This record gives sequence, structure tokens and C-alpha cells, in this order.
Amino acid sequence: MARPRPVATPLRTTLTCAVALVGLTALTGCGGSPAASADDGALKVGVLFPGSLSDDGFMESAYRGYQRAARTHDGRIAFSKVEQVATADYEQALVRFATGSDLVISLGGQTDAAVRKVAARFPDVKFAEIGGPADGEPTANLALYDPQQAEAAYLAGAASALLSKKDTVAFVGGAELPAIVNAAEEFENGAKAADPGVRVLTPQYVGDFNDAAKAKQSALADFGAGADLLGQVLNLGHKGLAQAAAQTGGALIGGPLAHPCPADGTYAGYVETDIGAEIEYAAGHLAADTWKAEAVHFGLTFDEPHNDLVLCGNPPAAVQKKLDALKARITSGDVTTR
Repeated sequence: MARPRPVATPLRTTLTCAVALVGLTALTGCGGSPAASADDGALKVGVLFPGSLSDDGFMESAYRGYQRAARTHDGRIAFSKVEQVATADYEQALVRFATGSDLVISLGGQTDAAVRKVAARFPDVKFAEIGGPADGEPTANLALYDPQQAEAAYLAGAASALLSKKDTVAFVGGAELPAIVNAAEEFENGAKAADPGVRVLTPQYVGDFNDAAKAKQSALADFGAGADLLGQVLNLGHKGLAQAAAQTGGALIGGPLAHPCPADGTYAGYVETDIGAEIEYAAGHLAADTWKAEAVHFGLTFDEPHNDLVLCGNPPAAVQKKLDALKARITSGDVTTR
């Protein structure tokens, strides 16, 4: 299948440095001037990162793509951003971006309700949501980009079942949102496909993607209930899971992570994907005037950004072979996770 590629259009002028939304009161550039007036000839893109840009996961991966897009479209697009926004403030942040941007991008399914509401209020502004409900429908001015976390969760579940020494695994998600619930279901489906006899504990939802302390409590409960491998879809909260794994001798799998396998041995495998490439995709099509309010499903069937489940260390050859066979079933369409 042909993959959607970011469209690079080298054009002129000077790119505005990335900006922050302070107290949701004003957007300011790095030099102190309003972002909207940084370059009257530039297109403007605002990006809402609800989590930390240094979460070593979903948000950090997205931010790296944000930085690449800023370099690629230097002079053609002026980028602005806001990070670590409280749920109650999503709508306000999106409205502020919409009043001065050509394209507004929101990260994470937790922003779905807010971005749909604000997109409806600003029909002349383009919007894109990354990581929302996999079965969501785009609107006239809202594109949906699906990194297929459920696909990766299916593989994480399979790997967990194959590697578990206790034949018991579990899943911890940041919030009980449709995309995360779907990921939890596919984690179990993958585990059962790999080993029908494996025990999969009831999924836990921390209620906050970034609360490491609560995530650690959830992990300790699962490890205490007999699991030795935990799948996860968290942001900053995954660091709490790692603490619990180190404390109990358990292990984690899932992600995404913004780097290869951690050296501390807490991960049995991680999701390798590039959330930021989806920001590049949106920005590239905006610059080329080919942007569409479309639903795009990234994943194993695309070269870049490409989803994969990478096992850490030296996994048994039989485990890798079975995991590769399940990957092939996904790429062929025999297994679907949406």
C-alpha cells in the first residue's frame, strides 16, 4: 500500500520560533512579539500538546516531528505550540490558536471533544487531530490521523503472552477513552492469539496520562495480582510503571517510546512509531495547498511513519518468529484492529 508522505515545499521567508501559551492568556514568540504578527506572509500552524514534551513517549515523539516540520518549512510556515494543558483548558487553548492560525493540530484522543467543538466554531480554519478514536469520522474542516495504537497494542499483547513466565499479563491505559479502550481490547486479543491459555487481567485506566504516581499504583496492583508483563499506553505516567517494574522484577511492553529499549531492562519490548511524522504530513500538505479533511490510518502498512513492536534484548527465536507471523497477518489484512 502506498504510504502518505509529508510534502516538502521549499519556500521563502523566516520561520517564527516555537511559542508557548502562558496561563492561556497570550501567545508570544521567542523574542516577545505576538506569534500571529511574526511574518505576515507565512502560513500559521498551532499545535496543542496536552502532555509534556519530555515525556519520553507519545508527546515527545510528536514534538520531534514538530521541530522537523519547523525546519523543513522555515519561512513558509510559522509554528506555535502549547504543552501541559489541563483538560478544562483544551477548548480555550484551541480557540486561541484558531483565531490566528491556518491549521490547528491537537494531540491525543483526550482532546477529541474539544477539537470537534472548536472546529465547528471556526469553519474557515483547518484542524487535525492525532490519536483520536480510530473509527472517528472527519468533518468538513477536521482531519483525523490515526497512529493505530490498537494495532501496536495487539502486537504488545501477543509479545507479552509469549514472554510471560507466569502466564498472566495486564494492560494499563492513561484514560478510559475510546482509542485507549480499543487498545486494551486489542492487547487482550493479541495475547489470546499468541497463547489462548494466557490470563489477561482486567485493564486499568489511571485517569491521567501524566500521573506517574497513580500509574505506579496501578502497576503494583497488577504485579501483585500475578502479572509479570504489563502493556501500556501512557505519556509521562509510564515512568511510574517502570518504577513498579524495577521494584517487583516485572517488565513493561508497549509505548510508544521516543527511543530504543531502555538500558535498565524494565522493557521487554516497545512500540516503535513516529507520531511527529503526522505533524509533518499535515504541515506538508498545508504548504503545498493539498490539505484535506481526511481520515488517514498510519501503521504497519506504511513505511513512514511505521508502527512496529520491537522486542528488547535477545528474545527466543521462537517468540520472534511467532510475533513476525502475527505482524504478517496484520499487514495482509487477515487481522484488523479498528
